[in-house]
Amino acid sequence: MKTSDRNVLIAIPVVILVGLGVALAGSQGSASALGMPLFGLAVGLAFLIQWLAFIPAYLLQTEKFFDITGSFTYISVTTLAVLLSPQIDGRSLLLLALVAIWAARLGTFLFRRIHKAGKDDRFDALKPSFPRFFNVWNLQGLWVTFTLAAALAAITTATRQPLGWVALAGFLVWAFGFGFEVVADLQKSRFRAQPENKGQFIRTGLWARSRHPNYFGEIVLWIGVAIIAIPVLRGWQWITLISPVFVTLLLTRISGVPMLEKKADQKWGGQEDYEAYKARTPVLIPRLWGMGNGE
Repeated sequence: MKTSDRNVLIAIPVVILVGLGVALAGSQGSASALGMPLFGLAVGLAFLIQWLAFIPAYLLQTEKFFDITGSFTYISVTTLAVLLSPQIDGRSLLLLALVAIWAARLGTFLFRRIHKAGKDDRFDALKPSFPRFFNVWNLQGLWVTFTLAAALAAITTATRQPLGWVALAGFLVWAFGFGFEVVADLQKSRFRAQPENKGQFIRTGLWARSRHPNYFGEIVLWIGVAIIAIPVLRGWQWITLISPVFVTLLLTRISGVPMLEKKADQKWGGQEDYEAYKARTPVLIPRLWGMGNGE
């Protein structure tokens, strides 16, 4: 067995234990269903879906339904939490709607993109290895758990409060972030669809103000979800506010910005127009003043 595979065999139980830790913290003050804390049940379902989806993915050696499985997990876990909750209130329905809208939109977008491209080359070295490919699906279960944590805590908690100005503020933050992400993705898709832009990098629209405006929108919308959850969090449930922090760290330090920046530098690094674009355009938080090249 390769050293990398042995390391992954150690990582797999660690990932599961971290997910269990979040489940235990979020279950404090959670309502019960089927004899279990509803929050913990939802986390368990998030991992179970990944394990079931991994089986055909490994046998067929494909990653084509990885992203759509993630979206399905978000929607199904949140829906289950609402349906099994002993009291369905406005906050729960609002959070379900926001998560479902986001997941359906992003999942469909990523699914179409990978089928158009034919594959996701990030998985090329992972698919042949059972433990490494399995751990990717485990990590998706943990990703869902962390990002949904605040929403799930608010949906499953035994503490209820009517919607108020905090929920309204959270919704407005979510709407801004969601709209920002959608517009950024749409602008990039249209840019890539034009033959004359083949091999070029986008630097117009929102991409003239941020090198990763879609990620900025993603972070902001999860902050909005966390704000909506705040009024009903109690005790250990406050740990679930790690949700937007996790999304921020994931996108800015691990799998998002660093990978794309490296790929872009390898492709366009040294070109005068690209280096000028990098020098004047923030990595994440949009520049609100001035106009970028091409605007």
